[in-house]
Amino acid sequence: MIPNHSQFVEALTDRKKVGVRCYSLPDSGVLDCICAPMSYGPGEIQDGLNRYWLWDYASPMGVHTLGFAPKQIVDQRALGEIFSPAEFTSEPALAAGSQAL
Repeated sequence: MIPNHSQFVEALTDRKKVGVRCYSLPDSGVLDCICAPMSYGPGEIQDGLNRYWLWDYASPMGVHTLGFAPKQIVDQRALGEIFSPAEFTSEPALAAGSQAL
């Protein structure tokens, strides 16, 4: 878990968007994203790691669901903007490792 895991859970419970600074493996660099927290856990990738699952509103690749291992999260902060899970549209299921960043 990240040091401010409780803030992630609070943002999820309060339905507040989060600003996430994370290391992207496919991009080999740090990204800044505005996301909605979705959950924390193994998700669809079965590698034994719990991840922070987020909905990325500005995904340039068209896949909005992101899964970050705790070591990939550089910083996370709750924003004042409320989100609705109804904003999440369906998208194809992730293949093992396909879009985990």
